[in-house]
Amino acid sequence: MLTLIKSAELYTPEKLGKRDVLIAGKKIIAIEEHIELNSNLEIVEIDAKEKILAPGFVDALVHFSGGGGEAGFASRTPEMRLTDATLSGITTVVGALGTDDISRTHSDLIAKAKGLKQEGLNAYCHTGSYHFPIKTLGDSISHDIMYIDEVIGVGEVAISDHRGSQPTVQMLAKMAAESRTAGLLSNKRGTVSIHVGTGAEHLDLLHQVAATTEVPISQFYPTHMNRNAELLTAGIAFCQAGGTIDFTTSTTEYDLAHGELAAAEALAYCLEKGVDPSKLTMSSDGHASLPVFDSNNHMVGFEVGQEASLLTSLQQAVNEFKVPLELALQAITKNPASILGLAKGIITRGGDADLVLLDKDTLSVHSVWCNGEAMVTEYVPVKHGFFPSRSN
Repeated sequence: MLTLIKSAELYTPEKLGKRDVLIAGKKIIAIEEHIELNSNLEIVEIDAKEKILAPGFVDALVHFSGGGGEAGFASRTPEMRLTDATLSGITTVVGALGTDDISRTHSDLIAKAKGLKQEGLNAYCHTGSYHFPIKTLGDSISHDIMYIDEVIGVGEVAISDHRGSQPTVQMLAKMAAESRTAGLLSNKRGTVSIHVGTGAEHLDLLHQVAATTEVPISQFYPTHMNRNAELLTAGIAFCQAGGTIDFTTSTTEYDLAHGELAAAEALAYCLEKGVDPSKLTMSSDGHASLPVFDSNNHMVGFEVGQEASLLTSLQQAVNEFKVPLELALQAITKNPASILGLAKGIITRGGDADLVLLDKDTLSVHSVWCNGEAMVTEYVPVKHGFFPSRSN
């Protein structure tokens, strides 16, 4: 079957103007100003004159097997469902364990990634967790990255956070070097995802690793960089040194009222300060536990991250903070794919048909294709997970 999307305003994520895009199987086989077909094959034609066609979103940090629960066992968060991603335009997710690597395991994380792939989504994950010594499924970081298809790096390793293992420069350097080497040996990037807490050290450890060892600063990918203004300033310096930073779109009203910047605002601020747009990303932290701590690290609230916040932040960046659409799209498509070493996040002839069709005025998700398969059509999911009616 062929799918022909007609007269869409195409962002690859760079703006190309009106184009027709032809999908055959899992691939994009043509992008032209005008495509006419004369074929006996079944053809689905989509009128997209009032729509924007963009790459499927790449969500670089999702706790898709559930996170745990700084408010005790009952607060362990549920698993992500397929439509949690697709209804928000997300076609690629990268999972991690996070704080809890005791009741949550890599066996479960990788099984969930394989399950999401079976349901039609692109799913990857990291070995490791917040803590040292690094926990893995096999006997080492190298084993997991080299021999498990879904594992693309390590993380999210916690620094500047009271819940982390308080790693040293040497500990981080040794871990990052092993991840980098395993990536080289298996044609992956071996990126190290770094959870950054509220500690005053900010990103100092990462700069020290780059300054005193052979591990480049670009090996690290710190997230939650919109946690407060001081950390955002440290993030700009990190980008100027060659790194890439990530803003978390899931947040709470308490955190926003106590110094956190919305991801969309942080993106706009960095662009205004002249940061290279290719060094900026946003991710949802979906299905993470979001404990709310006061200044003494006492928990005063608890919420759960939402994948839908990625789409909301795109809309907010464009509509409220006046970020050009192609730069906002880059932050959730091409840029995260690049730092993670994934051939995703772009629309190109011969590329994977991961696409999202957006309403031009509202940027609402109209339709989604993942590897050429329709997941959402006219705002309604047409592909459900194995347990579509399951209640979390």
